[in-house]
Amino acid sequence: MVDCAFEDLGSADLVLDATYRGGSGSSFASEPISPLFKIGERGVGNRGGFRAAGTKRDGYDLVVLHSTGDQVDWPDTLDRQTGLFTYFGDNRSPGQELHATTRGGNRILRDVFASVHSGEMDSPPFFLFESSGNSRDVVFLGLAAPGGPALSSDEDLVAIWRTTEEKRFQNYRALFTVLDTGTVSREWLAELYAGVQLGEHCPDAWRRWKNTGVYTPLTAPSTTKVRTKAQQLPDDEEGRRILEAIHDHFSSQPTRFEHCAAAIWQMLESNASEIEVTRPTGDGGRDALGKHSLGPPADRVKVDFALEAKCYVPDAGVGVKEVSRLISRLLHRQYGVLVTTSYLGPQPYKEIRDDGHPVVIVSGRDIVEILRAKDLGSEDDVRHWLTTRFPVEAKASDSQ
Repeated sequence: MVDCAFEDLGSADLVLDATYRGGSGSSFASEPISPLFKIGERGVGNRGGFRAAGTKRDGYDLVVLHSTGDQVDWPDTLDRQTGLFTYFGDNRSPGQELHATTRGGNRILRDVFASVHSGEMDSPPFFLFESSGNSRDVVFLGLAAPGGPALSSDEDLVAIWRTTEEKRFQNYRALFTVLDTGTVSREWLAELYAGVQLGEHCPDAWRRWKNTGVYTPLTAPSTTKVRTKAQQLPDDEEGRRILEAIHDHFSSQPTRFEHCAAAIWQMLESNASEIEVTRPTGDGGRDALGKHSLGPPADRVKVDFALEAKCYVPDAGVGVKEVSRLISRLLHRQYGVLVTTSYLGPQPYKEIRDDGHPVVIVSGRDIVEILRAKDLGSEDDVRHWLTTRFPVEAKASDSQ
């Protein structure tokens, strides 16, 4: 991975997944994005998630989107396997209209996506960065275009409602496509500042999108067959509290988690249907059975699946015995789903992948990410959802 020192930012190209170092000072003058994009008198600001060069009246030259990664209620995410990037707008607290933000980020999103939907393609290039977790350092995630190849105008920019301190407000959830571009040269940045998007140094993927509307996503299929324990569990405190809340809720009646696990699977796979949770005893090694619909609405094909749910303490992994039980009960043309609040141990995980068993693993981290994608991003939100959707009887000791 390429690292660029703070003193070299003024001459650096933008290299995919490279880290750009911040300065040693404590002020915003030590953040790296502003000097990285400065050419002559042109550039972007040194703070905020939205950093636009240019103006609405004269047109934006480019827009930098910076994700800090610490906003659990607003989980900006990059799916490296599909190239889709989810970014939340800048109206993140009650008290103002959707577009009345200080930096105007939501107005930029509204106008850019409206242009794309109309076919005008009047959009500046978007440059995506995320904080590395080390001081002010940032990582370049790529050059992005608004929207995506399989997204409709009802899907790529959506105004969602949130509630904070009993006050309701809206914010945007925007979807971008990271284009197949490994390096963005400083020469192209200079052309952009001069108002020339499709100049000599314009990346091919951006030129193609502007001219034809065709996306060329940067897709990077994962080579990881077996995820580690750390990769299967959330790496932030709020995520860990969410898992603990789920485990605590079902601790007196663990079999009730089966209904929750089925709901989580449906959140991830909206075409999963006809799910029936089996009896707590004599379930044949399958906690739930269902069907997965494939194909166009007029000609659906339904594939059966079996689901196993394990509500374990997050640090207590699922072992060989539990997985073998599920695999042995899978019928012909049926796939399996294991949903657990913990993780799958390395041995059973490796056996599943090496032997080609059609079993999907939904671990603790996956559960947290699925819930966050459905606007259940905090422990309090999840506890309310659990109490409302999956009430359980209080423990005898709790009622005394």
